[in-house]
Amino acid sequence: MLSNSHDFVRPKDDAERIYLESLVREDYDQCHPGETFDDMKRRVPFSKEDRGLYRDWLAVAEARDAALSAEGLPLIAAE
Repeated sequence: MLSNSHDFVRPKDDAERIYLESLVREDYDQCHPGETFDDMKRRVPFSKEDRGLYRDWLAVAEARDAALSAEGLPLIAAE
């Protein structure tokens, strides 16, 4: 996982971004009752805190993706 707050995940395209978000969306929703991942994403443009949260959750998603790839599990394309 990335440790420097200036390093963050930069998905190469929308498909990769959607895939990475799908890896953490349910966990975010469970950790934040009454709020959804999309609620947080809507606040990203004007909230420094939510930008940081989004960055951190994408870092978790990238780590999960790497773990899945290392296990040899097939990646499922995002819709």
